[in-house]
Amino acid sequence: IATLHARSRNYVSESEMCKLESIPLDFGDYHPLKPITVTESKTKKMNRKGSTSSTSSSSSSSMLDPLSSVLDGTDPLSLFAAAADPVTTADSTRKKRDKDDSSAVGSDFEPWSSKRGDILARYTTTEKNSSIQFFTGKATTTGSAVSEKVRTRLEELDDLEEGSQKELLNLTQQDYMNRIEELNQSLKDAWSSDQKVKALKIVIQCSKLLSDTTVIQFYPSKFVLITDILDTFGKLVYERILSMCMDSRVSLPDNFSPESVNDTAKETCLNWFFKIASIRELIPRFYVEAAILKCNKFLSKMGISECLPRLTSMIRGIGDPLVAVYARAYLCRVGMEVAPQLKESLNENFFDFLLTFKQIHGDTVQNQLVVQCVEIPLYLTLYSPAIDWILQCIAYRAPEVLLTEMMERCKNLGNNALLLNSIMSAFRAEFIAARSMDFIGMIKECDESGFPKHLLFRSLGLNLALADPPESDRLQILNEAWKVITKLKNPQDYINCAEVWVEYTCRHFTKREVNTVLADVIKHMTPDRAFEDAYPQLQSIIQKVITYIYDFSLLFSVEKFLPFLDMFQKESVRVEVCKCIMESFIKHQQESTKDPVILNALLHICKTMHDSVNALTLEDEKRMLAALINGFIKMVSFGRDFEQQLSFYVEARSMFCNLEPVLVQLIHSVNQLAMETRKVMKGNHSRKTAAFVRACVAFCFITIPSLSGIFTRLNLYLHSGQVALANQCLSQADAFFKAAVSLVPEVPKMINVDGKMRPSDTFLLEFLCNFFSTLLVVPDHPEQGVLFLVRGLLNVIQDYTWEDNSDDKVRIYTNVLHLLSAMTQEAYIYHVDKVDSNDTLYGGDSKFLTEINKLCETVIAQILDHLKTLGKEEVCSYSARFSTKPKLLWS
Repeated sequence: IATLHARSRNYVSESEMCKLESIPLDFGDYHPLKPITVTESKTKKMNRKGSTSSTSSSSSSSMLDPLSSVLDGTDPLSLFAAAADPVTTADSTRKKRDKDDSSAVGSDFEPWSSKRGDILARYTTTEKNSSIQFFTGKATTTGSAVSEKVRTRLEELDDLEEGSQKELLNLTQQDYMNRIEELNQSLKDAWSSDQKVKALKIVIQCSKLLSDTTVIQFYPSKFVLITDILDTFGKLVYERILSMCMDSRVSLPDNFSPESVNDTAKETCLNWFFKIASIRELIPRFYVEAAILKCNKFLSKMGISECLPRLTSMIRGIGDPLVAVYARAYLCRVGMEVAPQLKESLNENFFDFLLTFKQIHGDTVQNQLVVQCVEIPLYLTLYSPAIDWILQCIAYRAPEVLLTEMMERCKNLGNNALLLNSIMSAFRAEFIAARSMDFIGMIKECDESGFPKHLLFRSLGLNLALADPPESDRLQILNEAWKVITKLKNPQDYINCAEVWVEYTCRHFTKREVNTVLADVIKHMTPDRAFEDAYPQLQSIIQKVITYIYDFSLLFSVEKFLPFLDMFQKESVRVEVCKCIMESFIKHQQESTKDPVILNALLHICKTMHDSVNALTLEDEKRMLAALINGFIKMVSFGRDFEQQLSFYVEARSMFCNLEPVLVQLIHSVNQLAMETRKVMKGNHSRKTAAFVRACVAFCFITIPSLSGIFTRLNLYLHSGQVALANQCLSQADAFFKAAVSLVPEVPKMINVDGKMRPSDTFLLEFLCNFFSTLLVVPDHPEQGVLFLVRGLLNVIQDYTWEDNSDDKVRIYTNVLHLLSAMTQEAYIYHVDKVDSNDTLYGGDSKFLTEINKLCETVIAQILDHLKTLGKEEVCSYSARFSTKPKLLWS
C-alpha cells in the first residue's frame, strides 16, 4: 500500500471529454411542443341491432392523438350514454334547465341562515323560560283494521291541543335551547316512524310558544329556534307529497304543473291543509300553514299567490305588535323561498306593519314593559331582526324609486328612528350613499328617546364604507356625523360608531383628518381604562388604518398612531395587533428602507412580539413571529454604509435573542454583508475594511454557540468559515473549522426533524462531505503541522460511536480518499480568490505527498478492516442458519 500514489489529473481535458456530443435531429413534422391537432369525427348512433355506421374523419396531422378516441364516440362512457334510456336522459336535461330557470333569488341575497347565529348570540336572557314535553302515547298496532286506524287518528286529532303535553317551567336559556333541539329531533323521529299525527302535535305546540312574550328580550332567539322546527316540518311534508308524485323512473321537474300531480298526492296534500285548518288558535294555525306553503304547488298554479294575501290578512288578528312583526317576517321568508317574484305580499306586510306601529306606544305594551322592567330603547331593538328581514326582501333588486317611497313613508311617521335604521340596512349601499345628506337631515329630526341617533349614524357609516357619497358632500358628512359621535358619553356607544367612521375617514381624507379621529378615540377611551372593554373595536380601527395607509413612512408620521397602540395593554391583543402591522409591512413594502422613523417603530413592534414568547408558546406561534421579524430584517438596508448595517444587526441580536430562526437569519445576513463588502471593496482592501470584515466574522462566531440545533451550528460554522476564508481571514476561518470539528462528537444518534425523531447519520454524512470539499482549499497553518484540520477530523470520526453493522463510517473514509487524492494534484480543481491553497504553499513537495500517502494507508486499512468484519459476519450468519440448535435461530 505504501508504494501506491494517486494518479495525476488534468481537470480541463477531463471536463472536455465528459461533455455530451451534440447531434442534430430531424423531427420532420413532429415536435413534442407542437400543438396536437384534434381529429374531428362523426359517428352515428348505434341501431337496435348493435351495429354502428361507418365513421368519416379528417385530420391535418399524421400523429395519432391518444385522446381523440374520446371524441369519436367509441369510448365506453360514450357508448353507455348512447345506449341509455332516452326518456331518462331527456328528463334529466329538462330538470337541469328548469332548475336554472327557476332560481329567481341569486347569491347576492343574504340568506336567513347567515342571520340566525347573530340573532341567537345577541338576544339572550338570564330569566327562566317555559317549554313543553310530550307524552309518547299508545302506538297503533300493525295488524289493526283500517277503520280502527282511521278512528284512532281522528281521536288523536281531537286531542291536538289538549292533554298531550305538560309544561316545563324555570328552564335556563341553554336548557330551553336544548329542549327545542330535542323537539326538533323528536319531530324527525316521529315522522320516520310514520307517526304523522304526533309530528303535527309537536309543530302545533311549538308554534304556540311564539305567542308567549313573558321573557320578551329572548323572543327573537325563540323565534329562530321555533321556526327551525317549522322549516323541518315543511320540508318533510313537501318531500313526502313529492315522493308520491314520482314514477318508478321519472321524477317531477322543479317547475311542475298541478296537472302532472296524481290524485293520491293531491288528496294527501289537501288532507294536510284540512288538518291545519282545524287548529283553533290563530298563531299555530298561521305558522303551520305558512310552513307548508310550498305544497300549494301540488294543487293549483295560483295556490301560492292566493294564499299569501290570505295569510297576510290573518296576521292582522295578532294583537301583540312584536309577535305580529315576527309572523310577517316568517311569511316573507317563506314567500321569498317559494315565490320571490310576488312582491305585492311583501309590500303589503310592511305597510300593514307601519299602520300598526303606533301600538308600540300603547298602554298594553307599556304595561308589559313595566312588568318585565324593560326600557323602550331595548324593546325597540327587538324589532330590528324582523323589520330588517322584511325590508331586505322588499329591497332585493328593487329600483331606486322604491327607496324614495320608503323615505317618504318614514317622514310621514315622524322620521321614526327604528324604521329609518332598517331602511338604511336593507337597501343597496349605492342608493343610500347618493342620499347621504338627506338621511342626515332625517336623522337630525328623529326623536332620540326611543332609538339612539348614534345607531343611525353607525348604519349610515356602514353604507358609506361600501359606496362613496358625492365628492362635494364628503367633508360635510364627516363633520355632521362626528359632531354627534364625539358627544357620546358612553364609551361603548362611542367606539361602536367611531369604528365604522374611521374607515370612511381613511378612504376619503388625508393623514390630518385620520390623526384627528385617532386623537378623539384616545381622548374618549383612555379615562377609567375604557379601552379594556373595547379591544375588538380598537383592533378593527387599526386594521382599517393600515389597510388604507400602507405607506409606512406616511403611517408613522401620523402623530397619534403610536399612542393609539399604547391602549392595547392586554398582551395577547397587543401581539395580534403587532402581527397585523408587520404582515401589512411585509405585504406592501416593495423597497428596502433605512428610514429611522420606520426602523424605530417597527423594532419596537417586533420587540413586543418577541417578548411575548415564553415556555408555553407553541412552536407554530414561534415560527410565525420569527417569520414576521425576519421579513422586517430583510427589508432593512443602509446601502454602502456597512458599519451602520452591522450596528443594526447587533441591535437586532440583542432584541430578538429568544427566537432562534431570527438569530440564524442575522448570521446569514452578516455573512452576506461581509461578502458584499468584499465585492464592493475589491482591489481596495484597507485596514478599515479588513477590520470591518473581522467584526462581521466575530459577530457570527459569538452568535452561533447560542443556537440549540446541532446541525444548525455545524452548517453555520462551515458557512461562516467559508466566508472568512473568502475574505482572507485565515485565522478566523481556522477557528470556525476547529469549532465544527470539536462539535462533531456531540452529534446525537437521533435528532428531532419536524416534530419526529430521525436518525442523524444521513445529516452527518452530508455535512462531512461538504466539509471535506472545503478542506481541499484551506491552507495549513504554519504552526499546526501538515493537514492538521484533516487529521483532527479523522480522529473525531474514528472515535465517534457509529451504529453497529453501519457502513456510514466506510462511506466517510471513501470521501476522505477522494479528498486526499485531490490534494496530491499539482493544481487543485478549484481555489479561493487571493488565498493560496496547499498546492501553492507546498508546490508538490515530497514530504507533503508522503504525509498524504501515510494518511491514505491509514484510511485504506480502516476500510479493509471493515470489509473483513463484514466477511466474518457473513460466515457467522451462514453458520447460524444451519446450526443444529434451533434456539439460536429465535434468540
